[in-house]
Amino acid sequence: MRSPRRLAAVVLAGVVLVALAGWAVSTRLRSPADEASRRAAPTPSLVTAAVERRRLVSTVVVNGTLEYGSPLPVGLAGAVGGASELQRATRAPRPGRIAEGGVLMEVNGRPVFVLRGSVPMHRTITPGSEGADVTQLQRALRRLGHRAPSTGVFDRATVAALTRLYAAKGYQAQRPTLADRQTYETLRKAVRTAKETLAAEQQALDRGRDVLPLKLRLKNARTGLTAARRALAEARSQELPPADEARLSAADSAVRAAEERLLEAEQALAAARNRPTSAPTAAATPTAPPTGTPAPAATAAPQPTAAPADTRLLELRVANARADLSAAQEARDLILKEAEQARAARVEQLRAAVRTAQETLATAEQALRQARQLSPARLKVTGARADVAAAEEMLAEYSRTYGVSIPPGEVVFLPKLPARVRKVSVKAGQRVEGEVATVTSSSFAVTASVEAAESELLRAGMPATVELDTGRSYPARLTAVGDKAKVPGSAAAEGGAQPVLITPGPAKGLKAGTAVTARITVGATKDPVLVVPVAAVITSADGRARVRVEYATDRTRDVEVRTGLSADGNVEVTGALKEGDRVVVGDA
Repeated sequence: MRSPRRLAAVVLAGVVLVALAGWAVSTRLRSPADEASRRAAPTPSLVTAAVERRRLVSTVVVNGTLEYGSPLPVGLAGAVGGASELQRATRAPRPGRIAEGGVLMEVNGRPVFVLRGSVPMHRTITPGSEGADVTQLQRALRRLGHRAPSTGVFDRATVAALTRLYAAKGYQAQRPTLADRQTYETLRKAVRTAKETLAAEQQALDRGRDVLPLKLRLKNARTGLTAARRALAEARSQELPPADEARLSAADSAVRAAEERLLEAEQALAAARNRPTSAPTAAATPTAPPTGTPAPAATAAPQPTAAPADTRLLELRVANARADLSAAQEARDLILKEAEQARAARVEQLRAAVRTAQETLATAEQALRQARQLSPARLKVTGARADVAAAEEMLAEYSRTYGVSIPPGEVVFLPKLPARVRKVSVKAGQRVEGEVATVTSSSFAVTASVEAAESELLRAGMPATVELDTGRSYPARLTAVGDKAKVPGSAAAEGGAQPVLITPGPAKGLKAGTAVTARITVGATKDPVLVVPVAAVITSADGRARVRVEYATDRTRDVEVRTGLSADGNVEVTGALKEGDRVVVGDA
């Protein structure tokens, strides 16, 4: 037997069902008049839109994918480590962020550092290396705090800074290999051996076993030439030899004595001629009678009379004195002449002796030179010197590149850091050949394409906005348009479209691979302006633009306007309009 409550509920449900059925049938039933009015056309009216005042922004909308920008394939420039043996990755690159000074990977247990620079690694940097790659290496070391110089030369200070970089990462800088050290030691021994050989040969030559007589002859010839020149100089400076000087002195004495005698004779003659004398008489000078003849009787002496003096003897003495003086002078002149002739003959003799000494010296030098050039000892010394020079040159050449070095594969220079390793092309244990990874910048970028007509409106540097599906937007900037926006590995644009590259600002909340919508601002009004729908603007036959303003129900008037920026179906207008006016956009 059913309970009263259950019975009441069943009755209530039946009533509700009957009421619903009646309402449904009533909505389907219409009178003929209702049906006719329902099918009749509505009363015609104007379609209008309000004039608004707001800031107008014109944008180009593109759809793209959010990725890390500037992908760049990375390969090693050469061997890692000092040996050219098989290069095998012992630690593969790891996807993710990598900063300057980080280790990209390991090859044969040696590190591959990442540094910032535009010059690619292309050689082994050894001590003494110079160039732009060394300069950018020094700059990178300074940025990492290792106090490298800025000389552009891989010198000791740069080696010390590089050693500190390796040590900070738990590695040792590349030092000379065992083969390099053996080669260096061999070259050093070769220099020592060549010097010892040269010393021995030089000692044998200095002993002069084959050229000692010639050396002595050369020494004597030099001494003889010096003596001959000294004797010639003395002969030229000395006027007369001592013997001739004595003879000349005696001749000078004889001339002076003759002059004195001549002067005395001349003075006596003059005195005699000036003194008065008496004439002699017979009485005055009696003469003895001859033997056996009786003496005459004495007669009286006659009176004295004046008579000239007899000077014949004195004149004879003067003539003799003059002859003696002339003879003495002639003797002196003869002595001078003979002495000058003797001096000239001696000087000429000494000159001949000097010439002979010079010829002797030249002959001795030539003989010694020929003997040294042709002697086996001299030839051995010459060869030993050449061996020393060659050994030293080889050692110096090898020493210039001997020491701590940077193999070409141990540094990878990237244009921008930090970066991200996006793709790894080699695994641990594999041989390192070609590309090892692909790196990108650490900032996001949106790659997309636009129609050729729209690309003409775009310029690098324009502001943009990146919008996610969640509605969140991020400020961005148009980085490149056209060929400059092409990204290696991206799909090519089709149908004449141009690629664009958009770089967002703050990247918090963004993820790579997200589909986004980017709006590039190509124009905007500085302040709020009056805008109307583009459909409201009518161009007259005279080229002037106007709009139809509804001032009453279905009543309009034409207002001439000037148009400006157009965006999103609206256009900037100026004229006899105000905010809130209704403009006609079509007839209903």
